[in-house]
Amino acid sequence: NGAMKTTRLFATCSATLLAVLSAQAQGTFQNLGFEQADPVVIVGSPYYPTAVTFGSALPGWSSSIGGVPVTQAFLNNYSLGAASISIFGPGWNSVNPGIIDGNYTVFLQAFNPGQGNVSLWQTGTIPADAASLQFSAWNYTSVNEAFSVSFAGNSLSPVSLGSGQSASGQVYTVYGVNIAPYAGQLGQLEFTAFGGQGPDWMELDGITFSPNTVPEPGTLALVVMGGLALAARRWRKEAW
Repeated sequence: NGAMKTTRLFATCSATLLAVLSAQAQGTFQNLGFEQADPVVIVGSPYYPTAVTFGSALPGWSSSIGGVPVTQAFLNNYSLGAASISIFGPGWNSVNPGIIDGNYTVFLQAFNPGQGNVSLWQTGTIPADAASLQFSAWNYTSVNEAFSVSFAGNSLSPVSLGSGQSASGQVYTVYGVNIAPYAGQLGQLEFTAFGGQGPDWMELDGITFSPNTVPEPGTLALVVMGGLALAARRWRKEAW
């Protein structure tokens, strides 16, 4: 019995410690992986049963389309021509768009002129030790800018850190942005898909704050060019 009590106490302390560390890791932001979804279907909606209340689908987040607040979202469904926001979860087996990580992935759809941008945001405090913000995304776009990321109104510059493919078959890119100048600050973190020039779709998942730095876009380009130049020199030596 004593051993069982010790084991239970250890498990309880471990769970508490992990919860505290997790909270510290994301500052005061919540539901960064969208796994807290508990969708409530809107009975009587013309999109029943795939229309759900926004708050139940994306706790902690807010959204707007063309500046108008969003009050509902699609569940395991998406629009064929109108700006919208969707959440894909259990039962969704398609790709492009598909689930990137865990049980739920968010999908922002911007379309043609007159519909406006589709934005998703949350206000919180950046962790004090955060050097970068990282997230996974898939994007389909016909406009010059794929999407934007900002904090407290300051535009951030995403750089590609790698790519992958989820268990569902969905391909994605892992992006990172420099968040160090805003560590410890309260502000609005916002992701936007651009409307007005044609389809601009963005899937988003796995948002995390990290103490690891990411290279600036210009620095990353120099690193890539330097690596290509080094490879070319080695090739020439081997060829001779």
